[in-house]
Amino acid sequence: MPEALLDIHPVAGRIGAEVRNVRLSGELDPATFAAIRAALLRHKVLFFRGQQHLDDAGQEAFARLWGELVAHPTVPVRDGTGYLLELDSEHGGRANSWHTDVTFDLAYPQASILRAVVIPAAGGDTVWANTAQAYLDLPEPLRQLADRLWALHTNEYDYASRFNSTAAGLKRYREIFTSTVYETEHPVVRVHPESGERTLVLGHFVKKLLDYPTADSDHLLQLLASYVTRLENTVRWRWSVGDVAIWDNRATQHYAINDYGDQHRVVRRVTVAGDVPVSVDGRASVSRNVRRQAAGTAPAQEPAAQQAVAS
Repeated sequence: MPEALLDIHPVAGRIGAEVRNVRLSGELDPATFAAIRAALLRHKVLFFRGQQHLDDAGQEAFARLWGELVAHPTVPVRDGTGYLLELDSEHGGRANSWHTDVTFDLAYPQASILRAVVIPAAGGDTVWANTAQAYLDLPEPLRQLADRLWALHTNEYDYASRFNSTAAGLKRYREIFTSTVYETEHPVVRVHPESGERTLVLGHFVKKLLDYPTADSDHLLQLLASYVTRLENTVRWRWSVGDVAIWDNRATQHYAINDYGDQHRVVRRVTVAGDVPVSVDGRASVSRNVRRQAAGTAPAQEPAAQQAVAS
């Protein structure tokens, strides 16, 4: 097994492992990188301590080993980089909700690589959940129902104001994060293209289940989400400066805990291009028309026409 090359220490029972004695770089030998990729498929999220040698360019170089890099669809990249997203707590970089990265896009990222730059003395941990195990935990009748469900994902979600409660925060949200509004229909259960596992595609970019009244959609989404976020399916990481976390974005959700008050927290993320999700019955996700908004205006309300997307 390729993983035998690594010094792997599981952090929790169902998800997460620390990999020791590896110096990350774009020059990793092929055998070591193959072992890391195999370990990621198994453990869903990997942690590497002591990577202070990595700068922005080094992080991007390492990320390129995983495939084509993609920038965030609407938020500008950090100056001097091609793809790096900086999440700075002093400039609104606090998610504080369960999500899978960028699921409002059609082929959302396959993997995310996050590096700790400034870390609070206490607080600011991140928690990940195993969405493949969550699917297996569903009772059989609920699993069969989930296999048939589809959901609308969008970056224009109703509860944005919960994280940007001030007028200035809402204005920034509209001008940057929703400068272009994306709407995508994904299956609630996708088949992982490498492992073959079935994973739940949920999180805070889900607006509603298709073909269900809003109230019924809300109840079903809450029920399914409760299986994802069960403590048994999670791992929590206490960051130190120089730590790097890599997660399989097709098989996890994560939550950055906003419990550190006015302390400063900066992390930098690079994402790797993904593939269009495919449902249990072989149907590919569908992208709706993208709508670009004028700066400072509320998003348009008309429904977007659907278009077919090849798998």
